[in-house]
Amino acid sequence: MTTHPLPRIFSGVQPTGNLHLGNYLGAIRNWVKLQHDHECIFCVVDLHAITVWQDPAELRRATREVAAAMVACGIDAEKHIVFHQSAVAAHAQLAWVFNCVARLGWLNRMTQFKDKAGKDREAASVGLYAYPNLMAADILAYKATRVPVGEDQKQHLELANDIAQKFNHDTGRAVFPAIEPVILGPAARVMSLRDGTKKMSKSDPSDQSRINLTDDADAIALKIRRAKTDPEPLPTEEGGLAERPEARNLVGIYAGLTDLHPAAVLAEHGGKPFSAFKPALTDLLVASLAPIAGEMRRLLADEGAVDAILRSGAARARALAAPTMAEVEDAVGFLRV
Repeated sequence: MTTHPLPRIFSGVQPTGNLHLGNYLGAIRNWVKLQHDHECIFCVVDLHAITVWQDPAELRRATREVAAAMVACGIDAEKHIVFHQSAVAAHAQLAWVFNCVARLGWLNRMTQFKDKAGKDREAASVGLYAYPNLMAADILAYKATRVPVGEDQKQHLELANDIAQKFNHDTGRAVFPAIEPVILGPAARVMSLRDGTKKMSKSDPSDQSRINLTDDADAIALKIRRAKTDPEPLPTEEGGLAERPEARNLVGIYAGLTDLHPAAVLAEHGGKPFSAFKPALTDLLVASLAPIAGEMRRLLADEGAVDAILRSGAARARALAAPTMAEVEDAVGFLRV
Protein backbone atom coordinates (compact mmCIF):
# COMPACT_ATOMS: atom_id res chain seq x y z
CA MET A 1 0.00 0.00 0.00
CA THR A 2 1.43 3.38 -1.04
CA THR A 3 1.50 6.07 1.64
CA HIS A 4 1.20 9.62 0.41
CA PRO A 5 3.50 12.23 1.95
CA LEU A 6 1.85 14.79 4.19
CA PRO A 7 1.39 18.27 2.68
CA ARG A 8 4.29 20.53 3.62
CA ILE A 9 3.61 23.78 5.48
CA PHE A 10 6.00 26.70 5.92
CA SER A 11 5.33 29.50 8.37
CA GLY A 12 7.43 32.10 10.12
CA VAL A 13 7.33 34.78 12.77
CA GLN A 14 9.59 37.79 13.19
CA PRO A 15 11.81 38.03 16.29
CA THR A 16 10.87 41.62 17.12
CA GLY A 17 9.45 42.61 20.52
CA ASN A 18 7.40 40.43 22.83
CA LEU A 19 5.20 37.68 21.46
CA HIS A 20 1.62 38.29 22.54
CA LEU A 21 -1.85 36.80 22.59
CA GLY A 22 -2.45 37.87 18.97
CA ASN A 23 0.58 35.87 17.82
CA TYR A 24 -0.63 32.88 19.86
CA LEU A 25 -4.28 32.84 18.76
CA GLY A 26 -3.60 34.09 15.25
CA ALA A 27 -0.67 31.83 14.42
CA ILE A 28 1.21 29.64 16.88
CA ARG A 29 -1.81 27.89 18.43
CA ASN A 30 -3.01 26.97 14.97
CA TRP A 31 0.46 25.71 14.00
CA VAL A 32 0.24 23.28 16.92
CA LYS A 33 -2.99 21.89 15.42
CA LEU A 34 -1.60 21.78 11.87
CA GLN A 35 1.40 19.67 12.83
CA HIS A 36 -0.80 16.60 13.31
CA ASP A 37 -1.58 16.23 9.60
CA HIS A 38 1.18 18.25 7.90
CA GLU A 39 4.94 18.17 7.56
CA CYS A 40 5.79 21.51 9.17
CA ILE A 41 8.67 23.96 8.85
CA PHE A 42 8.52 26.77 11.41
CA CYS A 43 10.98 29.60 11.00
CA VAL A 44 12.14 32.55 13.11
CA VAL A 45 12.47 35.04 10.24
CA ASP A 46 15.42 37.16 11.37
CA LEU A 47 16.30 38.18 7.79
CA HIS A 48 12.87 39.80 7.53
CA ALA A 49 13.41 41.51 10.90
CA ILE A 50 16.43 43.51 9.66
CA THR A 51 14.43 45.26 6.93
CA VAL A 52 14.32 47.91 9.66
CA TRP A 53 17.26 48.44 12.02
CA GLN A 54 17.50 46.03 14.97
CA ASP A 55 19.77 46.19 17.98
CA PRO A 56 22.03 43.13 17.46
CA ALA A 57 21.93 41.89 21.06
CA GLU A 58 18.16 42.33 21.19
CA LEU A 59 17.74 40.46 17.89
CA ARG A 60 19.68 37.48 19.25
CA ARG A 61 17.63 37.53 22.48
CA ALA A 62 14.32 37.79 20.61
CA THR A 63 15.31 34.97 18.21
CA ARG A 64 15.80 32.61 21.14
CA GLU A 65 12.58 33.84 22.78
CA VAL A 66 10.47 33.15 19.68
CA ALA A 67 11.96 29.67 19.32
CA ALA A 68 11.27 28.99 23.01
CA ALA A 69 7.70 30.25 22.59
CA MET A 70 7.06 27.87 19.68
CA VAL A 71 8.21 24.89 21.72
CA ALA A 72 6.41 26.08 24.89
CA CYS A 73 3.17 26.42 22.94
CA GLY A 74 3.37 22.81 21.78
CA ILE A 75 5.41 22.70 18.55
CA ASP A 76 7.23 19.36 18.39
CA ALA A 77 10.76 20.38 17.38
CA GLU A 78 11.84 16.75 16.97
CA LYS A 79 9.07 15.70 14.61
CA HIS A 80 8.97 19.06 12.77
CA ILE A 81 11.58 21.71 11.97
CA VAL A 82 12.15 24.83 14.08
CA PHE A 83 15.05 27.03 12.95
CA HIS A 84 16.15 30.60 12.32
CA GLN A 85 16.17 31.89 8.77
CA SER A 86 19.69 33.35 8.65
CA ALA A 87 21.18 29.91 9.42
CA VAL A 88 20.05 28.57 6.03
CA ALA A 89 21.73 30.34 3.11
CA ALA A 90 19.13 29.08 0.61
CA HIS A 91 16.71 31.78 1.75
CA ALA A 92 18.99 34.63 0.71
CA GLN A 93 20.27 32.84 -2.40
CA LEU A 94 16.81 32.07 -3.74
CA ALA A 95 15.56 35.55 -2.80
CA TRP A 96 18.23 37.04 -5.11
CA VAL A 97 17.12 34.80 -7.97
CA PHE A 98 13.54 35.89 -7.30
CA ASN A 99 14.64 39.55 -7.27
CA CYS A 100 15.60 38.90 -10.88
CA VAL A 101 12.29 37.18 -11.68
CA ALA A 102 9.79 39.51 -9.95
CA ARG A 103 8.80 42.68 -11.82
CA LEU A 104 8.88 46.17 -10.33
CA GLY A 105 5.23 46.60 -11.27
CA TRP A 106 4.30 43.60 -9.14
CA LEU A 107 6.11 44.97 -6.08
CA ASN A 108 4.67 48.44 -6.62
CA ARG A 109 1.21 46.97 -6.05
CA MET A 110 2.09 45.58 -2.61
CA THR A 111 -0.02 47.54 -0.14
CA GLN A 112 1.91 46.43 2.95
CA PHE A 113 5.07 48.24 1.79
CA LYS A 114 3.06 51.43 1.37
CA ASP A 115 1.64 51.01 4.86
CA LYS A 116 4.99 50.26 6.52
CA ALA A 117 7.08 52.79 4.62
CA GLY A 118 4.54 55.58 5.19
CA LYS A 119 5.01 58.98 3.62
CA ASP A 120 8.82 58.88 3.59
CA ARG A 121 8.97 56.01 1.11
CA GLU A 122 12.30 57.15 -0.37
CA ALA A 123 14.00 56.56 3.01
CA ALA A 124 12.75 52.95 3.36
CA SER A 125 15.26 50.15 2.89
CA VAL A 126 15.41 48.14 -0.34
CA GLY A 127 14.94 45.10 1.89
CA LEU A 128 11.55 46.35 3.08
CA TYR A 129 10.52 46.90 -0.55
CA ALA A 130 11.75 43.47 -1.72
CA TYR A 131 10.48 41.67 1.40
CA PRO A 132 7.81 39.73 -0.58
CA ASN A 133 10.50 38.17 -2.80
CA LEU A 134 12.26 36.83 0.31
CA MET A 135 8.92 35.56 1.62
CA ALA A 136 8.45 33.68 -1.66
CA ALA A 137 11.93 32.19 -1.28
CA ASP A 138 11.20 31.14 2.30
CA ILE A 139 8.28 29.02 1.12
CA LEU A 140 9.55 27.78 -2.22
CA ALA A 141 13.04 26.75 -1.07
CA TYR A 142 11.21 23.83 0.58
CA LYS A 143 8.52 23.46 -2.12
CA ALA A 144 5.94 23.98 0.62
CA THR A 145 2.43 23.91 -0.81
CA ARG A 146 0.47 25.36 2.12
CA VAL A 147 1.06 28.52 4.16
CA PRO A 148 -1.04 29.67 7.13
CA VAL A 149 -1.65 33.39 6.55
CA GLY A 150 -3.75 36.25 7.81
CA GLU A 151 -5.62 38.51 5.43
CA ASP A 152 -2.70 41.00 5.46
CA GLN A 153 -0.35 38.44 3.87
CA LYS A 154 -2.62 37.03 1.16
CA GLN A 155 -1.32 39.53 -1.40
CA HIS A 156 2.27 38.42 -0.72
CA LEU A 157 1.26 34.79 -1.22
CA GLU A 158 -0.32 35.64 -4.58
CA LEU A 159 2.96 37.32 -5.54
CA ALA A 160 4.89 34.19 -4.51
CA ASN A 161 2.73 32.15 -6.87
CA ASP A 162 3.30 34.69 -9.67
CA ILE A 163 7.07 34.43 -9.14
CA ALA A 164 6.95 30.61 -9.11
CA GLN A 165 4.91 30.50 -12.32
CA LYS A 166 7.18 32.99 -14.10
CA PHE A 167 10.32 31.09 -13.02
CA ASN A 168 8.83 27.82 -14.29
CA HIS A 169 7.74 29.47 -17.54
CA ASP A 170 11.04 31.28 -18.16
CA THR A 171 13.19 28.21 -17.51
CA GLY A 172 10.84 25.70 -19.11
CA ARG A 173 10.97 23.54 -15.99
CA ALA A 174 8.30 22.75 -13.42
CA VAL A 175 10.54 23.50 -10.45
CA PHE A 176 8.04 25.13 -8.11
CA PRO A 177 4.54 23.99 -7.05
CA ALA A 178 1.51 26.21 -6.50
CA ILE A 179 1.02 27.47 -2.95
CA GLU A 180 -2.35 27.42 -1.19
CA PRO A 181 -3.19 29.78 1.69
CA VAL A 182 -4.48 28.23 4.90
CA ILE A 183 -6.82 30.86 6.29
CA LEU A 184 -7.14 30.39 10.01
CA GLY A 185 -10.16 30.59 12.30
CA PRO A 186 -12.31 33.41 13.66
CA ALA A 187 -9.87 34.54 16.38
CA ALA A 188 -7.02 35.02 13.90
CA ARG A 189 -7.24 38.81 14.34
CA VAL A 190 -6.84 39.93 17.95
CA MET A 191 -7.22 43.64 18.59
CA SER A 192 -5.62 46.04 21.08
CA LEU A 193 -7.02 46.04 24.62
CA ARG A 194 -6.87 49.85 24.53
CA ASP A 195 -8.46 50.36 21.12
CA GLY A 196 -10.64 47.69 19.56
CA THR A 197 -10.16 49.15 16.07
CA LYS A 198 -6.38 48.50 16.05
CA LYS A 199 -4.63 45.14 15.82
CA MET A 200 -2.81 43.92 18.93
CA SER A 201 0.82 44.75 18.19
CA LYS A 202 4.32 44.19 19.52
CA SER A 203 5.19 47.74 18.44
CA ASP A 204 2.42 49.50 20.40
CA PRO A 205 4.16 51.74 22.99
CA SER A 206 1.59 50.76 25.65
CA ASP A 207 2.22 47.37 27.22
CA GLN A 208 -1.37 47.57 28.49
CA SER A 209 -2.57 47.11 24.90
CA ARG A 210 -1.51 43.46 24.73
CA ILE A 211 -1.23 40.23 26.70
CA ASN A 212 2.37 39.03 26.38
CA LEU A 213 3.04 35.29 26.39
CA THR A 214 5.44 35.90 29.30
CA ASP A 215 2.89 37.80 31.44
CA ASP A 216 2.12 36.25 34.82
CA ALA A 217 -1.38 35.84 36.26
CA ASP A 218 -1.33 39.22 38.03
CA ALA A 219 -0.30 41.09 34.87
CA ILE A 220 -3.02 39.36 32.83
CA ALA A 221 -5.68 40.16 35.44
CA LEU A 222 -4.65 43.83 35.58
CA LYS A 223 -4.64 44.23 31.80
CA ILE A 224 -8.07 42.64 31.36
CA ARG A 225 -9.47 44.70 34.24
CA ARG A 226 -8.16 47.87 32.54
CA ALA A 227 -9.18 46.79 29.02
CA LYS A 228 -11.34 49.38 27.32
CA THR A 229 -15.05 48.55 27.16
CA ASP A 230 -18.35 50.39 26.77
CA PRO A 231 -21.05 50.83 29.47
CA GLU A 232 -23.57 48.37 27.99
CA PRO A 233 -23.82 44.70 29.00
CA LEU A 234 -22.78 42.05 26.49
CA PRO A 235 -25.38 41.49 23.77
CA THR A 236 -27.24 38.21 23.56
CA GLU A 237 -26.89 38.01 19.76
CA GLU A 238 -23.71 38.20 17.65
CA GLY A 239 -25.16 41.06 15.58
CA GLY A 240 -25.07 43.21 18.70
CA LEU A 241 -21.25 43.25 18.54
CA ALA A 242 -21.14 44.94 15.12
CA GLU A 243 -20.69 48.51 16.37
CA ARG A 244 -18.87 47.59 19.58
CA PRO A 245 -15.21 46.85 18.67
CA GLU A 246 -13.92 46.38 22.22
CA ALA A 247 -16.75 44.01 23.17
CA ARG A 248 -16.27 42.11 19.90
CA ASN A 249 -12.54 41.76 20.63
CA LEU A 250 -12.97 40.37 24.16
CA VAL A 251 -15.67 37.94 23.03
CA GLY A 252 -13.42 36.92 20.11
CA ILE A 253 -10.52 36.22 22.48
CA TYR A 254 -12.78 34.06 24.66
CA ALA A 255 -14.06 32.26 21.56
CA GLY A 256 -10.55 31.66 20.24
CA LEU A 257 -9.28 30.19 23.52
CA THR A 258 -12.26 27.84 23.85
CA ASP A 259 -12.69 26.97 20.14
CA LEU A 260 -16.26 28.24 20.39
CA HIS A 261 -18.14 30.42 17.95
CA PRO A 262 -18.77 33.96 19.31
CA ALA A 263 -22.50 33.18 19.24
CA ALA A 264 -21.90 30.30 21.67
CA VAL A 265 -19.92 32.61 23.98
CA LEU A 266 -22.82 35.09 23.96
CA ALA A 267 -25.30 32.29 24.64
CA GLU A 268 -23.43 31.74 27.91
CA HIS A 269 -22.40 35.30 28.80
CA GLY A 270 -24.82 37.53 26.89
CA GLY A 271 -26.66 40.05 29.06
CA LYS A 272 -23.90 40.07 31.69
CA PRO A 273 -22.00 43.27 32.50
CA PHE A 274 -18.26 43.42 31.75
CA SER A 275 -17.65 43.30 35.51
CA ALA A 276 -18.86 39.68 35.33
CA PHE A 277 -17.39 38.71 31.94
CA LYS A 278 -13.86 40.06 32.52
CA PRO A 279 -13.10 37.75 35.50
CA ALA A 280 -14.24 34.75 33.46
CA LEU A 281 -12.00 35.83 30.57
CA THR A 282 -9.10 36.41 32.98
CA ASP A 283 -9.42 32.92 34.44
CA LEU A 284 -9.47 31.44 30.94
CA LEU A 285 -6.40 33.43 29.85
CA VAL A 286 -4.42 32.49 32.97
CA ALA A 287 -5.30 28.80 32.56
CA SER A 288 -4.27 28.89 28.88
CA LEU A 289 -1.13 31.04 29.07
CA ALA A 290 0.44 30.37 32.50
CA PRO A 291 1.82 26.94 31.47
CA ILE A 292 3.31 28.51 28.32
CA ALA A 293 4.95 31.33 30.28
CA GLY A 294 6.40 28.84 32.75
CA GLU A 295 7.81 26.61 30.01
CA MET A 296 9.26 29.65 28.21
CA ARG A 297 11.04 30.74 31.39
CA ARG A 298 12.43 27.21 31.83
CA LEU A 299 13.71 27.05 28.26
CA LEU A 300 15.21 30.55 28.26
CA ALA A 301 17.11 29.80 31.45
CA ASP A 302 19.22 27.41 29.34
CA GLU A 303 20.29 29.21 26.16
CA GLY A 304 22.30 26.18 25.10
CA ALA A 305 19.17 24.03 24.92
CA VAL A 306 17.36 26.58 22.74
CA ASP A 307 20.41 26.94 20.52
CA ALA A 308 20.57 23.15 20.12
CA ILE A 309 16.95 23.10 18.89
CA LEU A 310 17.73 25.84 16.36
CA ARG A 311 21.00 24.20 15.26
CA SER A 312 19.33 20.85 14.65
CA GLY A 313 16.42 22.51 12.82
CA ALA A 314 18.75 24.51 10.59
CA ALA A 315 20.71 21.39 9.59
CA ARG A 316 17.48 19.62 8.63
CA ALA A 317 16.20 22.68 6.78
CA ARG A 318 19.45 22.96 4.79
CA ALA A 319 19.14 19.30 3.78
CA LEU A 320 15.55 19.87 2.58
CA ALA A 321 16.42 23.03 0.63
CA ALA A 322 19.57 21.63 -1.04
CA PRO A 323 17.83 19.64 -3.83
CA THR A 324 15.60 22.62 -4.66
CA MET A 325 18.61 24.93 -4.90
CA ALA A 326 20.41 22.43 -7.15
CA GLU A 327 17.38 22.47 -9.49
CA VAL A 328 17.32 26.28 -9.45
CA GLU A 329 21.04 26.56 -10.20
CA ASP A 330 20.71 24.16 -13.15
CA ALA A 331 17.62 25.91 -14.45
CA VAL A 332 19.22 29.37 -14.26
CA GLY A 333 22.53 28.23 -15.73
CA PHE A 334 24.85 28.63 -12.75
CA LEU A 335 28.03 26.58 -13.13
CA ARG A 336 28.11 23.87 -10.48
CA VAL A 337 31.63 22.41 -10.28
